Amino acid sequence: MIIEPPLVRGLIAAQFPHWADLPVEAVGANGTANAIYRLGADKTVRLPRTEDSAADVATEHHWLPLLAPRLPFPVPLPLAQGVPGEAFPRPWSVRTWLAGANPGPGDDASASELLAADLAEFVLAMRRIDPADAPPAHRAEPLASRDPATREAIARLDGVLDRAGTAAAWQEALAAEPFTDRPVWVHGDLQPGNVLVAEGRLTAVIDFGCTGLADPADPAVDLIAGWYLLTAGARETFRTAVGADDATWARGRGWALSIALLELAHYRDTNPVMAEIAAHVIAEILTAPSGARGGFPPGP
Repeated sequence: MIIEPPLVRGLIAAQFPHWADLPVEAVGANGTANAIYRLGADKTVRLPRTEDSAADVATEHHWLPLLAPRLPFPVPLPLAQGVPGEAFPRPWSVRTWLAGANPGPGDDASASELLAADLAEFVLAMRRIDPADAPPAHRAEPLASRDPATREAIARLDGVLDRAGTAAAWQEALAAEPFTDRPVWVHGDLQPGNVLVAEGRLTAVIDFGCTGLADPADPAVDLIAGWYLLTAGARETFRTAVGADDATWARGRGWALSIALLELAHYRDTNPVMAEIAAHVIAEILTAPSGARGGFPPGP
């Protein structure tokens, strides 16, 4: 379904007429879950692109107001929930607008040790939230359960990347000691499209579609921020601040590698921005000095 400004204006006029006079502006995002539009100066409209992302609307409307006061950085707060109809067949939402810009692979922000410290602060704050009644995280599975899909992605990308080196990197992550501690909250998707930055600092986390309790999954999934959002020096600052031991760091690297491989295999011909980010993450993992990546073999 093509989602354009006239559709958004029509939905607002029909369901929230008190906002009908506000301008609607497309946001230059390349996300796959939601189409985002700015509504006036201080609101956003989020329209799910898929049934899976539509299921997140009610969950986020319930949990974001509860999580917000427990987190050290702003998150979007729900203002209204639209209902499905003839014009648009899924639930949708209106939320607060937050300032900042999505970072890009290898840009100035990714080298910021201040951003690294901010990300660690956010991850640790998530883990401290009371797990009672928390919903399951979207990536609520042990890393090892991703083995078949990850190896299939490696095979599909043969000739695009160093297949042997990538397989060895993945095997290294699988060999790490598994997580056995108590379940904790995770964000689950700390990628460029889901955070905002300004002047080398984290200004907001804006998408919580994967958020929930890591049970029996591994909270190391949130360490993907080290490869998706940071370059090598800042990555080490992030690791130190978040307190990741060798096994946890290896699993976090495995999560980043698995997610990026599946994204590159899926989006290589359909979403250049997502594919570029995924390729950057894989390269960061495979080309790191051996001591920084736990003995992975050299990349291409």
